[in-house]
Amino acid sequence: MPPEKSAYALARYSRSPDGIRESIEWVRTHDSTKFLESFYFQYGHASIADLGHAVMCFEGISELAATEVEEEPLWDGQAKSSRYQDFSKSGFVTPPEFEGQEACPTYQAAGEALLAAYAKVNELAFACLCERLPRPEEMKPEAYRRNLAARAFDVARYLLFWGVPTNVGQVASIRTVEKQIRRLKGSEYAELRSLGQEIAEACAAEPDCAWDSRTPGEPLAPTLARHADPDEHTSRSRADLKRWAEQNLPAPAALTLDRVDLLRPANVPADIAATLLYPVTGRPFRELYELARGWSAAQRAEVIDAAMGSRARRDEILAGFRGGLYAYDIVMDIGAYRDLHRHRRCQKFRQAYAGGLGYDTPKLVAECGAGNLYESAMQGALAVMRKLPAPGREYLLPFGARSRFLFKMDFAEAEYISKLRSGVKGHFSYREIAWEMKRKMDEVEPELGRLIEATPPWVEDPLKR
Repeated sequence: MPPEKSAYALARYSRSPDGIRESIEWVRTHDSTKFLESFYFQYGHASIADLGHAVMCFEGISELAATEVEEEPLWDGQAKSSRYQDFSKSGFVTPPEFEGQEACPTYQAAGEALLAAYAKVNELAFACLCERLPRPEEMKPEAYRRNLAARAFDVARYLLFWGVPTNVGQVASIRTVEKQIRRLKGSEYAELRSLGQEIAEACAAEPDCAWDSRTPGEPLAPTLARHADPDEHTSRSRADLKRWAEQNLPAPAALTLDRVDLLRPANVPADIAATLLYPVTGRPFRELYELARGWSAAQRAEVIDAAMGSRARRDEILAGFRGGLYAYDIVMDIGAYRDLHRHRRCQKFRQAYAGGLGYDTPKLVAECGAGNLYESAMQGALAVMRKLPAPGREYLLPFGARSRFLFKMDFAEAEYISKLRSGVKGHFSYREIAWEMKRKMDEVEPELGRLIEATPPWVEDPLKR
């Protein structure tokens, strides 16, 4: 059934004694648009739109756009894997901001250089692995080649960048899709604003791919499409918070922190104020939290009021007001974040993709003789990126570049991520992060940390995927 009609039929359970068969027949002869206009948009019965789901596929979008598409908490989907597919011939997305601009050829030359380095590092890493790890007699040659190819791609992927194209398939309720459209339409990136508009147009049209061609076509979710205006609250609050931070925060503290820093905030207003300020600064969460904890209630209220000032009736409260018992402030490479941000049972916040925290180098890069090539490619891309105008320059940020991210969660999710992502089948980058998450929990909450069965990163099995 079309999502809006499915929502209408299921919503009748609360308003009619009919069973589902009678409700379906009712929907065939009544206007679902009128029902949704009244109950969903006018009366605010938002849960109705959770009862209709749509499958959407995004093809040829940038990795940066894919990460933003996937940012919905109630979302299911899959994306093109950097472990199982060769990106050397994929080309890359040029941000619309650069079209017809002087920055365009500079960006494209830097992107081509990164892909050329990616292909060479992949070749050298694969040859090194084949020499180092002979095929076991019981393993089939094709399985052996696939396993080592995946490990080589794990190394080479550090030279991929936000501009490489990917495909994403998602399943989401039309309520989530509406939020997604509004969020994307309000994005700072032109590609995402265009994508938000395209999703809205797709909702107003018949599906592109029909399982049964004999089924009469009708629009996917036309009512939703008409009401999905840009989310201006998020962008305005971000600007207001950034202005407040520039005018009121003291000079940054000289803190020396581990790449994974774990806090258990006890002061809720200070926690919220620090979380709201985190994405608009380059400061560690610990520094912001300690500052906010020392402020008066009136000072913390200034931050909270700056975040809330632009909120309209249909705007949800900002994600910064959500949280969990534990706050992990993590400095990690973009590739690791690309994997870890897909976890849903946590709140995630990122700072600007500035490229100012350096980059990681897999140990196999030097061991396979690609050290100079890798360093030259990485340093060259970051140097070019800093000269390009924002926000388009962020498309050139390599997956190996580090950035700062905040993950807030309960213990159950910390246990799940640490155990799952530290396993030998995973990428070594996020394996190290997952192991450090377990170690930090041992320090902060030893009674619970002992329950996390994580695998140390030095336990390896390169022939297992």
